[in-house]
Amino acid sequence: MAAPVQVVPDASTHVDFQIADYVYGITAFLGGTANVIMQLSQAPVGYGVVESTVDSGKVTKHPIKRMRTTLTYLAVALMGSEEERIRYREAVNVSHRPVHSGPDSPVKYNAFDKKLQLWVAMCLYRGVVDTLEAMDGPLDDATADALYAHCERLGTTLQVPAYMWPPNRAAFDVAWERSLDEVSIDPTVRKYLTALMTLEFMPWPIHKLFGKPQTFIVTGFLPQRFRDEMHLTFSESDQRRFDRLLRVIGAVNRRLPGPLRRFPFNLYLTDLRLRIRFDRALV
Repeated sequence: MAAPVQVVPDASTHVDFQIADYVYGITAFLGGTANVIMQLSQAPVGYGVVESTVDSGKVTKHPIKRMRTTLTYLAVALMGSEEERIRYREAVNVSHRPVHSGPDSPVKYNAFDKKLQLWVAMCLYRGVVDTLEAMDGPLDDATADALYAHCERLGTTLQVPAYMWPPNRAAFDVAWERSLDEVSIDPTVRKYLTALMTLEFMPWPIHKLFGKPQTFIVTGFLPQRFRDEMHLTFSESDQRRFDRLLRVIGAVNRRLPGPLRRFPFNLYLTDLRLRIRFDRALV
């Protein structure tokens, strides 16, 4: 089943924006772990994941399921209908209810904290833009504005009210810089994130074969502030290799048919619709 196209007119240019044209499946595998590091770099989010007692949602224990639920969220947030977004929000809420700090937690957190969810949504938006531009080059202003407006859904599909999403890209940049003041990765969270980055939680052959390439890609996608927090180095030569690699991947990606270019997001959106139809668990 083809993913529905959401059309968002940009009032300033009268150009139709089709989100499906900017949903690249490869970005989930290229930039996903880097984006998780960005999200968890604020201590309440990091400890909310590290200390979570919801074992069914842990990537270290159930990597396939975690990938499905995360990519389904992105698919339904960006391409789903309003009803589908409401249904998925309700399912995510059930998983989030047990996620809150305890008496021994070093920081206070709650999965329903709108400010923390806004930070996660902002990271997701930055990930969308960073991966698109790394592969295809800078977006023109009209497209960038339309994409930004559409990505409000990355927050409102959770608990973030629309008024909390910065009204334009300039306001977002200000909010982003302000939010960086709260970025701090301590040794406990860094150890967890390093294991994700190097694939230590995966079986030995995967960890051995793909740990170093994964670390290179993750480091390439991380802005410098987050590299510093993770104690990662990336030379100018590394950056040039990374840029060349992403341009090649982008050139190949642009030549793929639309459904293949959007895979696996379109697959997970179809899976969600089937789960709703047959009353199966969504998360």
